[in-house]
Amino acid sequence: MRSHLRRLAVTAVALLTASSALPAAAAGRPSRPEHPSHGGLSAVIRYTEYGIPHIVARDYPDLGFGTGWAQAADQVCTLADGFVTVRGDRSRFFGPDAKTDLSLSSASDNLSSDLYFRGVRQAGTVRKLLAAPAPLGPSNDVKDLMRGFAAGYNAWLKQHRITDPACRDAAWVRPVSTLDVAARFYALAVLGGQGGAVDDITSAQPPTGSAAHPRNVDAQALITSVRARTADADMGSNAVAFSGATTANGRGLLLGNPHYPWQGGRRFWQSQETIPGELNVAGGSLLGSPVISIGYNAHVAWSHTVATGVPYNLTRLTLDPADPTVYLVDGERERMTRRTVTVAVKDGAPVTRTQWWTRYGPVVAHAQGNPPLPWTTTTAYAFSDPNATNMRFADTSLDFAKARSTADVLASLDRHQGLPWVNTIAADSSGHTLYTQSQVLPRITDDLVARCSTDLGRQTYPAAGLAVLDGSRGDCAPGSDPDAVQPGIFGPARMPTLKDAPYAENSNNSAWLTNADRPLTGYERIFGTVGTERSLRTRGAIEDVAAMAQRGGLTVRDLQHQEFTDRAPAGELAAADAARACAALPGGTATASDGTRVDVGAACPVLAAWDRTMGTGSRGALLFDRFWRKLTSAVPSGLLWKVPFSAADPVRTPNTLNTGTPAFATALADTVQELRAAGFALDSPLGEHQFVVRDGRRIPVPGGTERLGVWNKVEGVWNAAQGGYAEVTTGSSHIQAVGWDGSPCPVARTLLTYSQSSNPDSPHSSDQTRLFSGERWVTARFCEKDILSSPALQVVPVHDR
Repeated sequence: MRSHLRRLAVTAVALLTASSALPAAAAGRPSRPEHPSHGGLSAVIRYTEYGIPHIVARDYPDLGFGTGWAQAADQVCTLADGFVTVRGDRSRFFGPDAKTDLSLSSASDNLSSDLYFRGVRQAGTVRKLLAAPAPLGPSNDVKDLMRGFAAGYNAWLKQHRITDPACRDAAWVRPVSTLDVAARFYALAVLGGQGGAVDDITSAQPPTGSAAHPRNVDAQALITSVRARTADADMGSNAVAFSGATTANGRGLLLGNPHYPWQGGRRFWQSQETIPGELNVAGGSLLGSPVISIGYNAHVAWSHTVATGVPYNLTRLTLDPADPTVYLVDGERERMTRRTVTVAVKDGAPVTRTQWWTRYGPVVAHAQGNPPLPWTTTTAYAFSDPNATNMRFADTSLDFAKARSTADVLASLDRHQGLPWVNTIAADSSGHTLYTQSQVLPRITDDLVARCSTDLGRQTYPAAGLAVLDGSRGDCAPGSDPDAVQPGIFGPARMPTLKDAPYAENSNNSAWLTNADRPLTGYERIFGTVGTERSLRTRGAIEDVAAMAQRGGLTVRDLQHQEFTDRAPAGELAAADAARACAALPGGTATASDGTRVDVGAACPVLAAWDRTMGTGSRGALLFDRFWRKLTSAVPSGLLWKVPFSAADPVRTPNTLNTGTPAFATALADTVQELRAAGFALDSPLGEHQFVVRDGRRIPVPGGTERLGVWNKVEGVWNAAQGGYAEVTTGSSHIQAVGWDGSPCPVARTLLTYSQSSNPDSPHSSDQTRLFSGERWVTARFCEKDILSSPALQVVPVHDR
């Protein structure tokens, strides 16, 4: 049987390879006996361990077809749910109040989501971008991939019965179009901008009654909301590239550890994509995407981390006192554009709302929202997002897939300028490294802000990087760089970039300490800060990777070890001080926040003995984790430490826990009280209380929260009644450790933490999750000899019939 599968796999690939090598005229003939679909779209999918597909196709439409088919086989319900979102049909099928899709916007309910996405579709935004010539619009290759993806998804639906209970027999699972696939790309592009302001766009209405009176904007609330959408957002990541100067063989190494949601349409999905003679790449794609988002090939590997650049700005509009839907620019009146949108509602009448758009973007207004901005008779605010006309990141990723060096990666970024909210870290087989914050940002310079900022912007820009510009002056619009692909954004020459450093690392802080010995400076504030306190995750990461680089002789195995050290920098900084202060409490007791006197003496030796890691077997990790969350929620950073932050020593400061604050004893008492009430031993292993349930069984999960600074980030929802952190919402996702040994085959170890399929009936819904629990890896199969030798090999020719 195995030999038959190998022969089938080799034969199918040989046929596809032969057809891809035909002259253009022959390749375009309507009927070819060697093509399984007799002229239609087709591909060959070879599945290896853990359900990872290796998709071989003769051209881009066929590759998109195979990818759409394979993604549907693993994730049909999640994909269908996302397509309902971008069509603006959530209220129609699920009701207006529910919010079941967590992937494509931050809308508080289905109605707001539908009003936004229906408005986008009604305006023809995505259709116009598809029609625009490259690079402003997608290339023909990307459009072919999208078209093929839609056809592959539809063919799978036509030829299979859905078994996933999440959408079995659901009316909302329907065939899709190229426009639907493109709309998912668009939704991801605006995720950091308009997609995060959906409620404020769809609820903005001209003032009436008391709302007409001028009100001050809460600048601090606005600053907090911006920070929450950048450094503290659900999506994060770590990545580090090591140069040949630090490795055992003089070639580069890359460790990518993106932190993404474990549910919904922002999950990664693994595959290898091959067009013989044209493309050969492996890695993780965001669901709905026919291109590899984070991956590697025979020459280069790359990953992304969420950047600190603020990809939008606000523009204050000066309104005509006689008509709040008219604004003034250089004294001239401009009428806002009405966008009237109607949404079908399940078991109810359709809802019609009006959105208001300006030359700067949509008007946003929400008394308690994000951002919290009023629309009065004199003032309104427009939301300006240059990514609202950006679908270039698919071409960027496709170029990455074909790159042969980090120089090619940077050239792709310079050419397309399409990444909306991420940094790029890369390494190549020649030993080069790259970090760049080549991000699509409004071209807002510090000089422009100094000249055109409003009073509100003078507070929000230095604190959070959010510019609030004066829209009554035409000369206050973002300018254009000569090397920018579209007006109003920064060109490549302005991007913070570091080449060929011994290590280049990012953990969602700004570009400044990408390499602590080669700090990056001189960029505009909108990109991020310089000389400010770093997160504990960044500090711990720099300590780790700098020590690795200094030690030298690195291999892929060292990257694997780094991923699962599970070191908690907060514990190393504070646990010993906490244990000593605990032991010094009079009578071994402390007062909880409810006034109860709690015996905390048993906690002291547990804190002292804790190994300062968040491994599943670590005793004391749960106790410190719960204590640290309570303490840091009550005490700001400036009061938490005795030694303050110093820009001259940014990796080691601040330090020395301030145990003298009253909040220390209270947090300790609350923690002991909480764990005892739940029946949890203070020294119980972390894995007993941090887990996911799959097939009715608990799978312990290693890693720790952002507040602890753990590289292997895991964020769970605390529910003591269900056993602790009984589900992971966000954290390590598609992990890859990649190097090269001089052969045509990259040395790659990968891990998809939540597994390939969300269908509980699939054998690949939890297999890699169990690997993650045991801190084990998948040995990637990239070259033909390795794919064909897989004991799990299954060959599936797929076609549109």
